[in-house]
Order: sequence, then C-alpha cells, then structure tokens
Amino acid sequence: MKPIRTLEGLVEQLKQEAGATVAPSARRVAVAAGHDENTIQAAARAASERIARVILVGERARIEALCKEFKLDPGLFEVVNEPDEMRAGTKARDMVREGEADVLMKGLISTDKYMHLILDKEKGLLPRGAVLSHLTVLDVPAYQKLHGKLLFVADVAIIPAPDLPTKVKIVEYCVAAARSFGIEKPKVALLAANEKVSDRMPATLDAAVIAKMAERGQIKGAIVDGPLALDVALSPEACEIKDLKSSVEGAADVLVFPNIETGNVFYKAATVLGGARLAAVVVGTTAPCVLTSRADSEESKFFSIALGCRLAKGK
Repeated sequence: MKPIRTLEGLVEQLKQEAGATVAPSARRVAVAAGHDENTIQAAARAASERIARVILVGERARIEALCKEFKLDPGLFEVVNEPDEMRAGTKARDMVREGEADVLMKGLISTDKYMHLILDKEKGLLPRGAVLSHLTVLDVPAYQKLHGKLLFVADVAIIPAPDLPTKVKIVEYCVAAARSFGIEKPKVALLAANEKVSDRMPATLDAAVIAKMAERGQIKGAIVDGPLALDVALSPEACEIKDLKSSVEGAADVLVFPNIETGNVFYKAATVLGGARLAAVVVGTTAPCVLTSRADSEESKFFSIALGCRLAKGK
C-alpha cells in the first residue's frame, strides 16, 4: 500500500478497507465508561465514517442523553449498560482480553484505574516480560511542508527514564507502527543534545549502542541512527550546515526520546505552539489501548481511535 502521510489519510485508508458500510472486518472498539461527551462524539464519528464498530460500556441513560444532546444516532453503538466506573472498565477490558473487541479506549474512567486494569497481573493486557509504552503520531504543519509526512514519537507519557533494553523495545514498537502505515523502512532518530558520544551524557551512549545493533541486524526493518540532535534529525539543511553524514538524512519518520521530560516537552510544544494534530495509543499490550486526556479534543480522540484500528489491523 502507499504510505499514509496524514491523519486524514489514515482515516481514508480505513474507510476504503471497510467499504460502503461498516464491514464485519472493521475493528471493534470497547470504550471503558463510554458516557463522556468528547469520547462519545469521537466514537460516533468513527462509527459513522465506517472505520470502527463501537461498543460503549457505561451508563445507558447518560449515553442516551448525550446522543440526544449532540444529535447522535444511538444506533451507531452497541451499548452495554454498566453505570459503575470500575465495573465498566473491567467489562471493556475483558471484552478485549476475550477477543470480543480489538481496541480498548478510555472513556470517563480515571487514568490510574484504566492503567490498573491494563496492568493487572492476572487479567490485564500486558504480556509477561513486555514493556508498556505510549506511542504518538503527530501531524505537524511545518514538517508536512518540509517532508510531507507524519512523525511517530515515543515515549511522552508513560516511561520516565527508559533504560537501554526499554529503548530498544520503544524503537521496535515505533518501527512496527510506521510500517503499518506503509513506510517500508522507517528512519529512526535516537535523540540527544548533540551527535557526540560522551560518557558524561548517558543518552548518547544508549543511542550509539542501539544504532550499532540496527547496523548489525539486531533491529530489523528500519534505518536507525543516533545520537542525533533534533535539528539534524528533522532538517537536511541542518545536516549540511553541520557537515553531518547520517543515514536518517534529516528526514526522520520516528523520534525516540532519551526521557519523558524531553518527549513531553516536544509533544506539547508541537501541539500548543506548532499546531500539530495527534493520535496516541498505549502499545506493548495484546491490543492497542487508546489513552487520551479528558482535556483532549474530540478530533484527537477520533484520530486515536483510527490509530488503534490501524495497529489492530496488523494483528
């Protein structure tokens, strides 16, 4: 397939796969406590645009009231009545665990309870020995103008200080996601403050080791380089000015951050100052898990549903 280069392109690809109506092959999204107004609007859009079949596990009366308030067709959803927040989350999680749904989504349930359900050692969605991470896809106007493509970034929300093995896992998750978007060999930039390897900057050591691992075939299906500063990861002109030869060539598809502070600041700067739109999911789990803030827009939640469906398509 042709590479998906915008978030709208992601939606169009899913719609083409579904056909004229929501096909039986469309991914099923189970929403935990699905009686939140932004979430229900995003879910309605996903269902009406034929990219997903949506199961709202939550308070039926509240769901019906929201449908009436926002003039949504309640027939777009399957509703499982469960007013209690934790029981609704458990039911939605179990539907994913038991193969009755393909994507889990956070509704009006607190993040700590949602994550507890995912991480439950007996009934959760994280396989033993796996690493939980947060993957964000950014559609940044300036980067679209320069390169005409999306940016896959991690981790901005879950892992405070990833060690070397964890960074390798994050690289692998990002590469798998980029490849599911039709990017045959994603270019991965391992970020640091500069390109020089120094024992005074541990992030540069990790980046150099991971780049060497990729060179030797221990990480497959991608071009990986680091350490790289942000400018040379994203700008061919910066590479030329610095006289830097990099296999990423100033055109990264993937950015892997050295720590959560770097990732979170970049992500918020891109959205707040750079006008970027986003989609985000939790990965490393047996199924994609949409984790958005209550403050996130309906559009972000809609695109996150689309991302979850895209990644589930690859299973």
